[in-house]
Amino acid sequence: MTTITAIPMLMTASKAPARPRRRAVARTRAIKQAAAQPIGGHDAMKESEAAALYRLMTWLSPSFPVGAFSYSSGIEWAVEAGDIVDAASLHDWLAAMLAQGPGFCDGVFLAHAHRAASSRDDAGLREIAELAAAFAPSRERHLETSAQGRAFIDIARAAWNCDGLDQMVSCCDGATVYPIAVGVVSAAHTIPLAPTMQAFLHALTSNWISAGARLIPLGQTDSQRVLALLEPVVVSTAKRALEASLDHLGSATFRADLASMRHETQYTRLFRS
Repeated sequence: MTTITAIPMLMTASKAPARPRRRAVARTRAIKQAAAQPIGGHDAMKESEAAALYRLMTWLSPSFPVGAFSYSSGIEWAVEAGDIVDAASLHDWLAAMLAQGPGFCDGVFLAHAHRAASSRDDAGLREIAELAAAFAPSRERHLETSAQGRAFIDIARAAWNCDGLDQMVSCCDGATVYPIAVGVVSAAHTIPLAPTMQAFLHALTSNWISAGARLIPLGQTDSQRVLALLEPVVVSTAKRALEASLDHLGSATFRADLASMRHETQYTRLFRS
């Protein structure tokens, strides 16, 4: 007699693969959730904030190739004339330029350009850009701010382009002086205005101190002391610029304006302004 034994087989149903669209949606959702999560703990910055900081540190670094090192904003003539002779006099000169001169005015232009670009106010952005270009008190100062503005835009387009940037730049109709360029690019990348303002004024101050250090000359420690002493001036100037309307524009640094004019005919020059 033959015995037949039946061996049951375990059957498992394989799960159908997720559709490509669902996978893409899930991946996009995961990326957005990751960007909203703090990096390094509950009190650390979010991924989007880290990206914004990275870009600001790059764009407003002395190594960013806008040619800022070749301009002194009239400081070279002030040293030649004896107005700036040491760290203390450099500090006083720059404090006035920040609070009552081009530092404050450029900050106001940056703030209004950033807001106009963020709200897609093309007509308003064009008017602000034209006013900023016409506000330079001398030919050399205009060369300084317009050359840096063009370089900033060109490099941003080449290495840091993003949706909407070309349209914002075209609204300026060629009048992209430096603070306008920084305001437009940071707005296009949705970087908040307040940190952009602080970074811009810090870069401006650092470049002025670098020029003074080479001209006086100053050592590295004294240069850092001047930068540290100007910190509250930068902070207060940024706050005023963020709150100011275009009607608040104005400069009271007549000696600095004269310095930028007289630099044009200075016999020996290391800088272009």
